[in-house]
Amino acid sequence: MAATPDSPVTVRPPLDEVALRAALLRPGSLWRGLRVLEETGSTNADLIAVARAGADEGEIITAERQVTGRGRLGRSWVSPARAGIACSVLLRPTRPNQQRGWPAAGAHRIGWLPLLTGVALMVVIRRLGQVEAWLKWPNDVLVGAGRDKCAGILTEALPDLGVVVGFGVNVTLRRDELPRPDSTSLALAGAQCVDRTLLLTEMLQELAARYAAWRSNPDGEELRVEYRRCCDTLGRQVQIILPSGQSLRGEAVDVDVDGRLVVAEASGRQVAVAAGDVIHVR
Repeated sequence: MAATPDSPVTVRPPLDEVALRAALLRPGSLWRGLRVLEETGSTNADLIAVARAGADEGEIITAERQVTGRGRLGRSWVSPARAGIACSVLLRPTRPNQQRGWPAAGAHRIGWLPLLTGVALMVVIRRLGQVEAWLKWPNDVLVGAGRDKCAGILTEALPDLGVVVGFGVNVTLRRDELPRPDSTSLALAGAQCVDRTLLLTEMLQELAARYAAWRSNPDGEELRVEYRRCCDTLGRQVQIILPSGQSLRGEAVDVDVDGRLVVAEASGRQVAVAAGDVIHVR
């Protein structure tokens, strides 16, 4: 199913739960369980509760409509019913998995999970949507010539329980439904595919494959090299609003081994930033 910026999709079918289960919950798959909700407050909050109740790694929760979804830095992430993807998955990277031959990843490597997820989403959007897609550090997906945001990621670490990775994708939102002026949807960007079931299936399959590769060698350079190649932030002048409220300005020159953005200030001093709101200075 294709859409153009002038005629975004108005028919919004539900997710095909049967197809999702058949494609994702296979023997040997990372994905172990799937819940498709008609409406919820936050898929991340739902999955945190499920994790605390003892769910296994690989549990998935997705919702047709999310009414109190959260993005990074406390922002809201909401979408009209069936107009986007709201999904959360449970991962346990700091626990070894002898069956799969995965060593435990060091806690200092957990910062790579949102970046890894961003790469997975971007790859699928490029492949199925046939539109330009890039990453804004740490994990926003930008599409189209204007490089506006169409997807975001929120990870929440749970002591002794794992990490919940949530992602939201604007799929068929119209201009009047967008949450902010610098955002867009796949339909508005002219994506060749706005089938949410197919998009979600391939995003989760891509995420599982990339997570498996990373778990097999969490200290390797492969993910870092790929992320740097598709990061639209590198080489730009940026302003970063830090969690403390302070501001940092300079050129984004690198992503370090822990996934932090390295910014070179005008003085020549380089600062590694683990979290912050990045503004591309135009």
